[in-house]
Amino acid sequence: MSDFGDWYRSVPEITRYWLTGSVVASLLGRIGMFSPYTMHLDWQLFATKFHIWRPLTALFYYPVNPSSGFHWLFMLYLLYSYGKSTEKDVFTGRPADYLFMLIFNWISCTIVSFAVGIPFLLEPMVVSVLYVWCQLNKDMIVSFLFGAQFKAVYLPWVLVLFNMILRGTMVELAGVVVGHIYYFLMYSYPQEFGGASLIKTPQFLYQWFPSSVGGVHGFGSAPESRRPAPRNDGGHNWGRGQQLGSS
Repeated sequence: MSDFGDWYRSVPEITRYWLTGSVVASLLGRIGMFSPYTMHLDWQLFATKFHIWRPLTALFYYPVNPSSGFHWLFMLYLLYSYGKSTEKDVFTGRPADYLFMLIFNWISCTIVSFAVGIPFLLEPMVVSVLYVWCQLNKDMIVSFLFGAQFKAVYLPWVLVLFNMILRGTMVELAGVVVGHIYYFLMYSYPQEFGGASLIKTPQFLYQWFPSSVGGVHGFGSAPESRRPAPRNDGGHNWGRGQQLGSS
């Protein structure tokens, strides 16, 4: 148990809470502690019956059964791997900025899911975070199932295709859309048009989750290949590539 405790404490704080909530809520639903009917997204119930908790429960709960169990575990693995890397490497010492990205993506995923009828948010949320990581590590070589290797920029689309073939759905596409919206507003627009970021972390999040590096709040630098002109302020280490299906 000490080994598990050491591993659990090694997971960055916000990712650890998200991962724990997703595991606990899904397993409690699996053993019948509550009805799955009360957890999923439903626009009519949300808008007319004021079931305002549904966007939150749909974030953490996923219906686990014999046919969905492997996919649930796979999503948890992606959550752990890319949530950890994004929080620890991309948003190093800036938990407020990482939390804001999750909140922005959660609200966006909720809106998109209401529009297209997606009942649970685990898949689009995980893919939205993975998409941002992949955009910031475009040329990193990642490994997928069966040893396939390719650049990180293609990984979100591989997941969309993989899910479409195996499960006949394109839920991950919603996460790609949301991740692209965040990346465009936070990174692409300032780089390509020379303006300020169109979204910004609220000050109260900095008060609750103060930054531990530097004296200026921000979202870090985009990869060198995305900058409009070379500068001499040093690069940023975006972390190591992720290997899917391996520990």
